[in-house]
Amino acid sequence: QVQLVESGGGSVQAGRSLTLSCAVSGYTYSSYCLGWFRQAPGKKREGVAVFDKRGAVTYADSVEGRFTISKDRRKNTLYLRMDGLQPEDTAKYYCAGEWGAFRCPVYSDSWVKHWGQGTQVTVSS
Repeated sequence: QVQLVESGGGSVQAGRSLTLSCAVSGYTYSSYCLGWFRQAPGKKREGVAVFDKRGAVTYADSVEGRFTISKDRRKNTLYLRMDGLQPEDTAKYYCAGEWGAFRCPVYSDSWVKHWGQGTQVTVSS
């Protein structure tokens, strides 16, 4: 029974930084996809950054160069460091995972089988 629990969200001014964490538990496979998605009010959910099964990372164009995804295998934790936050980054951020997907592109959430509850990030100008 896979569980993903996000934390670290909050309200910040534009230009500030935040780091989100996702505690992962209950997975049974060593090969997996793990990443972050977000959804702003009135908008569709979009991919932010994703690790594929081999550890390669893909970022959405909107966050490339500002956000950094990483993971700590010993702690079973996924991170998203967000630098240079802007108002358009305001959204609820979700941790997402799948342990059997063939592909896990950042531009689609169809591969996701497990979602966290989300953590809100609000950026003011």
